[in-house]
Amino acid sequence: MTEGARRNLNVSDGTVQCTENKRETVEHCRFCVHSTAFYIGTARIDSPARAYCTRDRTTTDVDLKRVTGVECDDQRSEGYRSIMNIIS
Repeated sequence: MTEGARRNLNVSDGTVQCTENKRETVEHCRFCVHSTAFYIGTARIDSPARAYCTRDRTTTDVDLKRVTGVECDDQRSEGYRSIMNIIS
């Protein structure tokens, strides 16, 4: 989990442009170490997976069908990486 600049990825047909050559589903973003938040319109919802790994431990559930954007802190174009390896 990195700190620093974040990208805002627009959702189109349930996917985002994760890296230059790869699209990922919003469901993958839900469990990605790089996703920091989801947007439904202008409402910002902290990433539930990231919140679990921090002192917050809880957050609002995200209605993935309504997500319009994903905030991502992947600055090295690593792409999707499951957070499940970290929290298990």
